[in-house]
Amino acid sequence: MSDIELVERVYQRFAERDLDALLELSAADCVITQDARLPWGGHHLGHQGVTQFATLLVTSIDSVLTTDALFEADGQVIQIGRIRGSVYANGAAFDVPEVHTWTIGEGKVRSAHFANDTAAMLAALGGGS
Repeated sequence: MSDIELVERVYQRFAERDLDALLELSAADCVITQDARLPWGGHHLGHQGVTQFATLLVTSIDSVLTTDALFEADGQVIQIGRIRGSVYANGAAFDVPEVHTWTIGEGKVRSAHFANDTAAMLAALGGGS
């Protein structure tokens, strides 16, 4: 499986809420990062970190990811798109641009950094910017 196919599979399994499959696709020492101001953000390490990140995300927002571009560059897989949905706590809708940067090694996710329009997401969450 190519690195791009692996990332596509991660997105599919996340959409299906298949945590076991996500863990199988992730290295034991996988690192996930996102702006710590977001409820699911911060530095998440290993399978416990993947579980924590996924749980915090899916219990905070109901969202759908749309991919506009997915390509390899500089040894990483880059995804560009939008995340649309609503916040569970207040019902606020959001539609924000995002970029995901994936590092793949030995057929597993080694790291992922998720960046979005954090100010817009914080506004939807009710936390301002």
